[in-house]
Amino acid sequence: MSETGASYASAGVDIEAGDRAVELMKEWVKKTQRPEVLGGLGGFAGLFDASALKKYERPLLASATDGVGTKVDIARQLGVYDTIGHDLVAMVMDDIVVCGAEPLFMTDYICVGKVHPERVAAIVKGIAEGCVLAGCALVGGETAEHPGLLGPDDFDVAGAGTGVVEYDNLLGPDRIRTGDAVIAMASSGLHSNGYSLVRHVLFDRAGMALDQQVDELGRTLGEELLEPTKIYSLDCLSLTSTTQVHAYSHITGGGLAANLARVIPDGLHATVDRSTWAPGAIFDLVGKAGSVERLELEKTLNMGVGMMAIVPQESVDVALATLADRGVESWVAGEITDRGDHATGAELTGDYAK
Repeated sequence: MSETGASYASAGVDIEAGDRAVELMKEWVKKTQRPEVLGGLGGFAGLFDASALKKYERPLLASATDGVGTKVDIARQLGVYDTIGHDLVAMVMDDIVVCGAEPLFMTDYICVGKVHPERVAAIVKGIAEGCVLAGCALVGGETAEHPGLLGPDDFDVAGAGTGVVEYDNLLGPDRIRTGDAVIAMASSGLHSNGYSLVRHVLFDRAGMALDQQVDELGRTLGEELLEPTKIYSLDCLSLTSTTQVHAYSHITGGGLAANLARVIPDGLHATVDRSTWAPGAIFDLVGKAGSVERLELEKTLNMGVGMMAIVPQESVDVALATLADRGVESWVAGEITDRGDHATGAELTGDYAK
C-alpha cells in the first residue's frame, strides 16, 4: 500500500494562508508609511532613507526590542486580536523615546501554531494603528507558522524598533540635578507587564472568568485585562520640544521604583510620594484576590503610572500644561534629592490616596 508523498502542508504549514494574510495586512501597513520609507510590503528587507538623518549634527540611533508577555493568552481566549499590537508598539517605542529619540520605524514577528489569515491581519492592524500613534513606520515583519510547537490557536508577538536623537539632546542620568521634580503620567491600566502574576491570582486562585462583570472595574474582567498599553511616544516628544526635560523612565517590568532607579545617577535619589495618586481598581483587585503584599505588587505592576519625566522645577508648570493639552493625566509625584554617600536609587513613600 503506497502512501501519499509528504508536503509542507501535510506537515502543518499553509503557505497559501500565509500569502492571504500578507494581502489582508497590506492596507494597514500602508497607513504607517513615512516619506523616508521606500518600497512596499513583501520584500526581503524594509528600506528607510537614511539621508533623512543629514539634518542631524551627530545622530544617535536608538533601538529596542520587546514582546507583550502572557497578555497574548488573554487575547487568544477572548478571540480579540486587533489590540495586542498597540501593546507591542508601546513596549518597544516607549523604551526608545526615553532617551529623547524620535521613533522612526519598526518591524514585527508573529509566531502562530496555524495561520488564520484574518487573525494575523487583525494583529498587524493593531500594530499599524500603534505605529501611527507612535509616529513611526511599520517597514516589515515576519509571520512564522510553528505546528507541533504551538497549538492551532496559539500565537506570540515580538517587535524591534529604531529611533534617532541628536547627541546634544540625549536625555538621561547625566542631566538630572538635585531638586528636579518627578512627574508621573497615568497608565491605562496594567499595560503589558505582570500578567503571569495577574492570571495566577485572578484565574487560578480567585476562580474568576474573563466574561465576569466586575462592578469595581465597571466592565468585564476580560475587557479590563485587554485594555491596550498607552503609547506615550508623541507625548514625550511634545514635552521635550516645549520645555526642558532631563530624563524619562518607562514603567514596565520591575515596577515603578526599579525602573525609575535606572535613570538616577550615582549620588542622587528619587523619592516618590504614593499619596499623590490612587492606583486604579484593577491593582486593588489583584492585591486582594491573591493576598499580594504591597511591595510585591509594586515590583511587578505599574500601579497606575506608565511613564515618568524628570524635569527642573521651573519646567513643571509648562510640562503639566503640555501633557494636559495632549489628554495625558499627569502630576508631580516626587523629587530628586542628594543622598551624598548613602545608597542611591528610587523609593516610594507614604500611602496611596483613596
